[in-house]
Amino acid sequence: MATQTSGAETFVESRIPATMRAAVYRGINDMRVETVPVPRIGPGELLIRIATCGVCGTDLKKIHMGSHSAPRIFGHEMAGVVAQVGAGVTGFKEGDRVMSFHHVPCGECYYCRKQTPAQCPLYKKTGATAGFEPSGGGFAEYIRVMDFVVANGGVVRIPDGVPFEQAAFVEPLNTVLKGQKMLNVEPDDAVLVIGQGPIGLMHAALARRTGARVLTSDLFAERHAIAARFGLTHPINAGTENVVERVMAETDGRGADAVVLAVGGNALIRTAIDAARPGGKVMLFAQTQHGEVTIDPAAVCVDEKTLLGSYSSSFPILDEVTGLIFSGYRDGFDLTQLISHRFPLEQAVEAIDIASHPQAGSMKIMIEPIPGAGAE
Repeated sequence: MATQTSGAETFVESRIPATMRAAVYRGINDMRVETVPVPRIGPGELLIRIATCGVCGTDLKKIHMGSHSAPRIFGHEMAGVVAQVGAGVTGFKEGDRVMSFHHVPCGECYYCRKQTPAQCPLYKKTGATAGFEPSGGGFAEYIRVMDFVVANGGVVRIPDGVPFEQAAFVEPLNTVLKGQKMLNVEPDDAVLVIGQGPIGLMHAALARRTGARVLTSDLFAERHAIAARFGLTHPINAGTENVVERVMAETDGRGADAVVLAVGGNALIRTAIDAARPGGKVMLFAQTQHGEVTIDPAAVCVDEKTLLGSYSSSFPILDEVTGLIFSGYRDGFDLTQLISHRFPLEQAVEAIDIASHPQAGSMKIMIEPIPGAGAE
């Protein structure tokens, strides 16, 4: 079986093994690297050999909260090479470099027509698996991409010269751009993004591309240094500064036109609302766990602040996203700069542990079933 060890080689499958290695979720906080069967594909499906897969915050919540039954193989920010093509598939061939979504909307139901595709019944069905209950499967050597994902545009070919690691950001950047479009940021706006992990930094970078003045809040100076590479030059040190007071000082006392809360937990929701100007917008982007919070209802009614939520991706904007990812890699929008750690699959448990405990030096964590392949 050929594997890619340098840029001069071709990452192509010549034979499909019977078994593979995968990071398997066995219960709350119980991840194990195990040998499992390589999934078999049927008509209309693809088998993809994974080159790299990012560890997402939603993966971590599932692992730590026990919201999903075990066993499962998580991971959905993935890119690799088509290893096998099912009967009837005409748009792909073995050896194609691709990224794959694990959810696709139908494009026709009530929710799709109302432009809330993440609520589409088909979208809620997971269409990529490395075995067990379908859950993405990117933390494994191979994934099976089901026919409805292939047929509905969920697999995207990666142009030559664009690394797998850059392409693995297609799915998360899609979710971010979807949220930014809901905010409808204008060039004379002031935008506050709370949290400068990979998702928050992408929010800030996209907001800046509109011409808006973007303020970024985070505890870690190291993350602000990375943000500066993307032209984000209004950092707020959340550990030493009062975020709301700083935003007011930067906006003549009005507050931000738009605020994005890009960190989990509910403690900062009040900060986000307080930092928004009257008539401004507040987007919750990381609050994926159900619970209760207390807000000031007059901030919504009297101050006319709009509280928004945005979840998952939007396929109508996919062409715009892939343009940003594929052309942007050559034009300065290099998201691989967000990667702080790369781990081989055998060290996936360690990778997930580091991602679960963010530190000053950690940003996007990548798991690479074939070490080094992600950068090619």
